[in-house]
Amino acid sequence: MENAKNEILNAYNFRHACKEFDASKKISEEDFNFILETGRLSPSSFGFEPWKFLVIQNESLREKIKIASWGAHTKLPEASHFVVILARTIEDMHYNSDYITHIMKDIHNIPEDAINMRQKAYKNFLKNDFRLLESDRAIFDWASKQTYIALGNMMTAAAQIGIDSCPIEGFDKESLEQLFEKEGILDRKKFGVSVMVAFGYRVKEPRPKTRQPISDIVEWI
Repeated sequence: MENAKNEILNAYNFRHACKEFDASKKISEEDFNFILETGRLSPSSFGFEPWKFLVIQNESLREKIKIASWGAHTKLPEASHFVVILARTIEDMHYNSDYITHIMKDIHNIPEDAINMRQKAYKNFLKNDFRLLESDRAIFDWASKQTYIALGNMMTAAAQIGIDSCPIEGFDKESLEQLFEKEGILDRKKFGVSVMVAFGYRVKEPRPKTRQPISDIVEWI
């Protein structure tokens, strides 16, 4: 148990927002599939998995992404793997959408007589608890919040096997979505860009990690 805890904390201390990747070093297929699997297995509200992972390895497309992504200029040419995480829109996340029915019926294997009850509970959550039906952007932002769970798990898993990462929010969302739509890889009715993340191997060691003390961020009631 102590060894496991130390390994996890070592990974958190190892992980940093890598600013410069070694372009000559590539992540193996086996290791990157492991990272993707930790994203796939991540938790989501109601278990509805409101995400999709675009692994951008095409160099030409990476160059086009740079135009709309000021935060990724140095990462796109150098990173071994570059992932754009999409979040689902209200088209899919609405309580009576085909997607939600598909997840409950085909993925969760919920009996037909229980689907109605679960759908009502989800409707109440969207409409009354979180009031997410007040705007299309509200439900997209809620879905995006969940993609960050997968993002964090993928970066931590990468760190545990010695792979660096950098989460990226520095992009023009509208321009990037227009680009992906033009390239035929994004249905904007169903998805929007949530966040991006680069993976690879660091060129140099980062500065020591700095964080507030635990006493400043935790209050026991």
